[in-house]
Amino acid sequence: MSSERTHARFPGVGRRNGHYESFYLKASRPGGGQAVWIRHTVHKRPGADPTASLWFTWFDREKAGPRAVKATVGTEALEAPDGGYIRIGDSRLEPGRALGSAEAAGVSARWDLRFEGETEPFRHLPKSWMYRAPVPRTKLLSPHPAVSYSGTVEIDGETIEISGWPGMVGHNWGAEHAERWIWMHGAGFADRPEGIWFDGALGRIKVGPATLPWIGNGMLAIDGREYRLGGIERVRATEVSEQPTACRFVLTGHDIRVTGRVGASAHHFVGWEYADPDGGAHNALNCSVANMELIVERDGRPAETLALKGGAAYELGMRETDHGIPLQPFPDG
Repeated sequence: MSSERTHARFPGVGRRNGHYESFYLKASRPGGGQAVWIRHTVHKRPGADPTASLWFTWFDREKAGPRAVKATVGTEALEAPDGGYIRIGDSRLEPGRALGSAEAAGVSARWDLRFEGETEPFRHLPKSWMYRAPVPRTKLLSPHPAVSYSGTVEIDGETIEISGWPGMVGHNWGAEHAERWIWMHGAGFADRPEGIWFDGALGRIKVGPATLPWIGNGMLAIDGREYRLGGIERVRATEVSEQPTACRFVLTGHDIRVTGRVGASAHHFVGWEYADPDGGAHNALNCSVANMELIVERDGRPAETLALKGGAAYELGMRETDHGIPLQPFPDG
């Protein structure tokens, strides 16, 4: 993980410390309806050796629901390779390629994907010192916020050819997850498929007994310009109304205001348990074939609506367990 596109290096975490780390990718079919989401994670409890997991979900809006699998291995199968992001067994993620497999609970998946794109990494935290500070305890960046995928994905023997699918690669790490979080991503918007992408992460963190308001950090690339959205200085202008399967939000930036909504039907979501190193846990609901609409207002320009049907990602992390989305039968941590 020596690449400049990443900040953390999990072998350097002290044995007494708790730690989690995640590299994930998402690719959706042009025009929407199908998508793949793959996550590589490290989980380490204080005083213990880390474990590593591969998470895979295939989304198809024409099917009854997502198909998912998660495989967990020990420390001996985990590596932070030079020039790459992470290796778990024979599976690896590196700049330009994701190759791997996972099998558990009677479900098997394989993938061989290449990706390309020249977009600079998006560091969600606006100041470099925030990546060194103890708070926030979750760090987040997108090494590749807008790329194009080609290759193959196989789920239970069915092979899907992928060519020119828009997507991204993300990375987060820390001592614990935010108390509540939202992640959203969209690329390949109707009528404007090239050069437009949106990547946003919003979180509520706990400080002592108090849970702070939503803080959003996002980026919208449009018309050859990247607009940073949100930040702690714009908390009062940030609006969030979230549900397990949908979210409405407002994020503002310099000379820009984005009003958005994202969501899908409940049966298009996959549910997972995300464990904190200290022993707590969240339920995380993810849909990578969601609908997204963004109303973009820029100073001196008429408002513009961007629409993406069946190709956006929406993830909500929460403490609640009564959301109605079945969890996958795989423990975490």
